Amino acid sequence: MITMPESTSTPGRTARKWLLTQNSDLRRIGVFNWTLPAFVIELPDGSHFNVCPQAGVCAQLCYARVGTYRFKNVRAAHIRNLLLCRDTPEEFERQMTEELRHKRYVGKWIRVHDSGEFFSDDYLLTWMRIMRNSPGVRFYCYTKEISRFKRLVVNDAPDNFLWCYSLGGKEDHLIDLNTERHADVFPDVEALIAAEYTDQTESDLLSVLSESPLVGIPANRIPHLLKKQGRETFGSLQRARDEKLRAKNERAGQRFALAH
Repeated sequence: MITMPESTSTPGRTARKWLLTQNSDLRRIGVFNWTLPAFVIELPDGSHFNVCPQAGVCAQLCYARVGTYRFKNVRAAHIRNLLLCRDTPEEFERQMTEELRHKRYVGKWIRVHDSGEFFSDDYLLTWMRIMRNSPGVRFYCYTKEISRFKRLVVNDAPDNFLWCYSLGGKEDHLIDLNTERHADVFPDVEALIAAEYTDQTESDLLSVLSESPLVGIPANRIPHLLKKQGRETFGSLQRARDEKLRAKNERAGQRFALAH
């Protein structure tokens, strides 16, 4: 379930709207979240923007592109968030930093993106400054921006920031599946246990706090997406796609060589 930006008001005062909200799952564990639209979207001016540049097979299996995420008011709120942080990054940084000083966030966790991604270097660096300026708050995320994180975050991470790589993207091959923390989406809990992944169903925070770096996520129970995924995981589907593309490129290279 999606919740719209919260607001508070007292008689005689203008209601305050929060940048950070809580969906039903995250509210249960006391986590706030920042949300953007998922994948390629059409903006109010008719242009298109890819919020998730490294999305692979996940784009066709994404829970954030169906259901309540498609409601007109929800999409409008997520697009407003995107335009704020993309087009006026200094104002976004100011507003977010100011909001995080509020007492309701003391000692809390913020999930950066329950939908959307770190779509540029500048946007990721903006969040890192926000984190450093909010030492009483903790942050975490899932990300498919593997190369961007390895360039900008891994050796310079804020002390209050944890992350989990997420399979199903075009940069899966950059993840060491034996040693680097990562999440894969399985058709059900039984499948992830059989693969020796840790089930994070009890709390989304297990994605960054579990002892094992192998994080298993049962697929959302959305019938048409479950049917499309079958018994595969996001990771196995991406590996199959990568192999198909490699073979196609190899054949094209051979034909080019023969032609010359």
